[in-house]
Amino acid sequence: MSVLGEQAYKNAQKTTATGRDLEADALTQTALRLASSLKQWQEGDGDMENLFEALRNNQRLWTFFQSELVKEDNPLPLQIKEDLLNLSLFVDKRTFEMMADLDPGKIKILIDINMNIAAGLQLQGSGTP
Repeated sequence: MSVLGEQAYKNAQKTTATGRDLEADALTQTALRLASSLKQWQEGDGDMENLFEALRNNQRLWTFFQSELVKEDNPLPLQIKEDLLNLSLFVDKRTFEMMADLDPGKIKILIDINMNIAAGLQLQGSGTP
């Protein structure tokens, strides 16, 4: 596929993407950036600031989710909203812990959370219960 064709395809995807698709994509991209930054840092190819920026981006994403979850017009069932808010608090706590004392295993948990939530959103978007 040519570069122009690929860009046109990506633009078409953006215009037809649902909210769930966009959320899944944001979670996936953020998880991939965290994983890449962590790997670079562990191998000595990246600096700690790059990893911290990836952590801050992840926290910003989850802060956005928090703001959406507490809106009165949010259509999600109450239990799901509460579960996601509790998960977002865990993400916040873990992020602050990582800023104080980097632990690759704990960062991996954040990556896994993002990827698992993204996978669930993608399944829901495809019509699979």
